[in-house]
Amino acid sequence: MSEETKETVEETTEEVEETVEEKQEEPDYKDQYLRLMAELANYKKRTQKESLATYANAVCDTVEKLLPLIDSFDRAVNAIDKEDTSPVAQGLLMIYKQLEEVLEKLEVKKIDALNCTFDPNFHNAVMHTEDDSVGENTVVEEFMAGYMYKDKVISHSMVKVAN
Repeated sequence: MSEETKETVEETTEEVEETVEEKQEEPDYKDQYLRLMAELANYKKRTQKESLATYANAVCDTVEKLLPLIDSFDRAVNAIDKEDTSPVAQGLLMIYKQLEEVLEKLEVKKIDALNCTFDPNFHNAVMHTEDDSVGENTVVEEFMAGYMYKDKVISHSMVKVAN
């Protein structure tokens, strides 16, 4: 064999060996790629969940701090005559309506209490009364409204329960 032929054979052999090595490494790259894609998808899901949880906590904290104001408005609206046409009464009703609309947009809802069965997950019984005209464990009076954000209780309703 000539010198040129030996060099050509060696070069061809080296190229074949490199190609074989590359082919053997190829599944490793594909596997690594698939793993990285799965990790990226998991990361996106996790950060989205954390973002939603942070938002939910922020809404709950904000509404919780506004509850004394909301309760005061509620008491003021219940104290005025609905047929009162004075500017103060009408202004108070308008502001209260706006406040309710804001809470609705934030997906904050009042907890139903009056004439409902007492549920300690939603109601806080501060008084009991004997009343045969209603069923047992029925809420007969609501002293302070409770609020929920989606399925999380922000504050419990303060109620009177019939025994």
